[in-house]
Amino acid sequence: MTVIETISTLTPPVSDRDHTQGPANAKVTLVEYGDYECPYCGLAYPVVKQIQYALGKEMRFVFRNFPLREAHPHAMHAAIAAEEVGTHGEDQFWQMHDTLYENQNALEDEDLVGYAEEIGVPGAEIIAAFAGGPSLDRVRADFRSGVRSGVNGTPTFFVNGERYNGSWADVPLFVSVLRTAAKAHR
Repeated sequence: MTVIETISTLTPPVSDRDHTQGPANAKVTLVEYGDYECPYCGLAYPVVKQIQYALGKEMRFVFRNFPLREAHPHAMHAAIAAEEVGTHGEDQFWQMHDTLYENQNALEDEDLVGYAEEIGVPGAEIIAAFAGGPSLDRVRADFRSGVRSGVNGTPTFFVNGERYNGSWADVPLFVSVLRTAAKAHR
């Protein structure tokens, strides 16, 4: 029996519409498809922070929403809230992103509204966004892009546009893979 490993490519590629941290001209781009309520994404959150620290300006990090609504009933509203807060600026998006992962066990709608208000976004905007509009559309677009990219669970990572199937929990290994990808990018 032959095992064929399929390589999944990020579709669409990273663009100006994405939430990014790090320089646009970085030699390596790490994309995460994540779910704010997913316990594995919660475990990956500090790993990504360690990787960002280790690679510094060599790496750009991108986050795309992939809420698994059947398994995580608060994931969709958490993603919408992050996107709605993000309409006030990229820094606000990342503040909300971090807050959601740091408070994974408190993602009820009233919690989400409270986090947004702490960042300076009116709670009424978050509540209105739950009913529909551009923030919901963006979450759905991220999800569709994940499906097109072969994402079937969270977290799923892509390194320079190619799916990473190795261990993300092994920080030294993951950093090594990213550094190798950066060197290959020359």
